Amino acid sequence: MKRYRNGEIWDFEHEVAVATKRPVILGLDGGTTSTVCICMPIMPFSDALPDPLPVLARAVAGCSNHNSVGETAARETLEQVMADALSKSGSNRSAVRAVCLAVSGVNHPTDQQRILTWLRDIFPTQVKLYVRNDAVAALASGTMGKLHGCVLIAGTGTIAYGFTEDGREARAAGAGPVLGDWGSGYGIAALALTAVIRAHDGRGPHTMLTSTILQTLGLSSADELIGCYDKGMHVNNLDLSFLWPLFFGLLATNVIISVFFPMETSVQFLMQSVRWTYADPSWARIAALVPVVVSCAEAGDEVANKILKEAVQELALSVKAVVQRLGLCGAGPSSNAHLVLKSVQLQLEALISPFF
Repeated sequence: MKRYRNGEIWDFEHEVAVATKRPVILGLDGGTTSTVCICMPIMPFSDALPDPLPVLARAVAGCSNHNSVGETAARETLEQVMADALSKSGSNRSAVRAVCLAVSGVNHPTDQQRILTWLRDIFPTQVKLYVRNDAVAALASGTMGKLHGCVLIAGTGTIAYGFTEDGREARAAGAGPVLGDWGSGYGIAALALTAVIRAHDGRGPHTMLTSTILQTLGLSSADELIGCYDKGMHVNNLDLSFLWPLFFGLLATNVIISVFFPMETSVQFLMQSVRWTYADPSWARIAALVPVVVSCAEAGDEVANKILKEAVQELALSVKAVVQRLGLCGAGPSSNAHLVLKSVQLQLEALISPFF
């Protein structure tokens, strides 16, 4: 067992006495928006599960999807949330008997193996380690541990994942926004932002999304979403065209441009406006606009309604693709499979049911 690169995370093991020698397990649900780790005592399978389950501690952290924030940041989040859960429970790594990590972004056996190798450096050799996509844990949570059926997750990202009783599995979507994660929170919000820009340009219909999104973000114009500038723009009647390369270079390194110009000039406004859409690459930051889209749709906005309708159609297609590939519908031993729906921002059951 090593301290790994973030040895200070585990300093509590030397500073705080372990309350008990009870063996524990760690369960992690890691997504693009947040990561949750719970610490529980080991319970015999022969006993009936208590209700509620005896959770010793619960810790929450940020994104742990390596495709979104990078592998180093994702690992630091996972390690920190595990350490926090153990610290809160009065336990340490020597008490851990198993770690089950279910995280979005585990899309290939190589992803799985990299995380397993990393976990092996953190925990004692006798600890059992399990690493799967977060959709697998979501399905198990809805079927009391039985991996038979299909789960649909619609959060910041989206994925449909299914299992047959004989262990065959299939998935659809979940490839991230670059490859068309339509139906996800990111996909819905990105289409809403696109609709705002289209309306502003005159390429699309007027939509309530414009005023509502700008108000939510504290912006005064759609231009501020992207930082639209005229390269011949004047500040205090001084032609600054020759300074534009330097200006954007300074923005990229977070150097304060007021070194050259007083804070009351419009340069300060330019720094603020250029920063919203592209200032932070986090997918969750964009997806956080989904409630705005839903509220506009509920208020009767046609553009918002169209965005949500198309998103639901995409989600339904993902489920159908998995169900058909695995034969989870119709006659046969797999016909009684479960469908598990998981979403924070959308009422999936009401939205999806008309398509089945």
